[in-house]
Amino acid sequence: MRYQIMIMLALSCLILQASSGEYILHIFGNANMDGTIDQEDIATLREIISNNMSPTELADANLDGEVDLQDIAQVEMIINGTEKNLTILDGNNLPITINKPVERIVVEYLDNADLMQILKRTDKVVGVDLAVAKSPAEFPELSNRTCVGAMHKEPDYEKVLSLDPDLLLVFSNVTQEKERNLPGVPVLFAGLYYPDLLRPESSAFTDAVRKLGYVLDAQQDAEEYIQWHIGSLNRLIESTGSIPDSKRPTVLVAAYPGAEEKSVFTFAKIDTLTSIVDLAGGRTVAAELPDFMKSTYRIEVDPEWVLQEDPDYIVLLAVATTYSGLVMDPPSGYDADDPTGMKEALEAFVSRPEYANLRAVQNGDVYILSGNMRNDASKGLIGAAYLARIFHPDEAEMDPEDLHQEYLQKFLGLDYDLDQHGVFIYPPLIKGPGELGGVPDSYYEMMAKNRAAVA
Repeated sequence: MRYQIMIMLALSCLILQASSGEYILHIFGNANMDGTIDQEDIATLREIISNNMSPTELADANLDGEVDLQDIAQVEMIINGTEKNLTILDGNNLPITINKPVERIVVEYLDNADLMQILKRTDKVVGVDLAVAKSPAEFPELSNRTCVGAMHKEPDYEKVLSLDPDLLLVFSNVTQEKERNLPGVPVLFAGLYYPDLLRPESSAFTDAVRKLGYVLDAQQDAEEYIQWHIGSLNRLIESTGSIPDSKRPTVLVAAYPGAEEKSVFTFAKIDTLTSIVDLAGGRTVAAELPDFMKSTYRIEVDPEWVLQEDPDYIVLLAVATTYSGLVMDPPSGYDADDPTGMKEALEAFVSRPEYANLRAVQNGDVYILSGNMRNDASKGLIGAAYLARIFHPDEAEMDPEDLHQEYLQKFLGLDYDLDQHGVFIYPPLIKGPGELGGVPDSYYEMMAKNRAAVA
């Protein structure tokens, strides 16, 4: 019990250090508390064992309660890639030990499935949840693996156990029920749910990718992706970060409200969508709400508040596939090629009488963004690049569709042509004669007619 208390106190220190902006790789054995495990950790362990310095929070590599020569042996094996197990801090800052090598993985939801493609470990995946199974365009290989049901609401624990997995990668940070129902199976919430696009170097998302690189012996692929992700974010920040507040449009970002819904659900600071607006050079109107800084993701507001704020732009999120595996209307994302559903949804929203006098509605500055631009490993970055081109076409030099295509080909390994497939934002960007960004180019004539009709 005393040692558990010491561990929890140490983890509290780690949380404080991470929040200060200093990146720490949360793997036990990272004795010098930096971003990797290497010979410097062995040197630090020798100093601790010789009583020349106090133990650090991650020095106990085998988590047996003592810092000794066995921890040096464990770190040496981690460096050489021969360790028999690895203890990490999960996305909830709790220790979890995973036996290695990891050969059989069950994967929940799109983010984790994306990471399996990024880390080139799809051959290790033996089962997927319903959301992945229903997304064949994005996951042509993984969608054919054994489906273990809607892990969010109706998990098929018997099916999961029948697959004899070495690891279950979960999307939700609530893991207790799955741990109880899957004895002997490590249930890992890595932390992909917390991307923090404004501070990616120290974000839980980046840490999760690195930790999974170690867990799955894919450090090089993990690091290549991280450097691309952070580098792309920094390029976007360079083009929009210096835009003064006076030139940043006000933006309402909200879930697309159904015809019967009277309330509007906007998003708090913690949500990826808020970071997307900031990265794109906008200012979310939700920032002044009392609940904006709280840990809840969605904030319910009424139409009167929207009318009072009267934002310059409205961005509505249309979820493509839910965590429970429901494919939603309007069709969007990788498995949709026809933007007609998005067009009709937009027309339905702007025709609602309560919003008719909003400046965004009158100026044609209402957009619907596919949920694929919020979830999945890199889509917040790509969604921000699309919006930056809308908010600041002269300053935003990054071509979002080129960025998107690079990600799909280089990291997901997909033969997927964005000129022909996918519906990600509506109205789309008009890049040039016959060229659209966000929907297939074949709809250029339809968009040109729509623009002419509005003019």
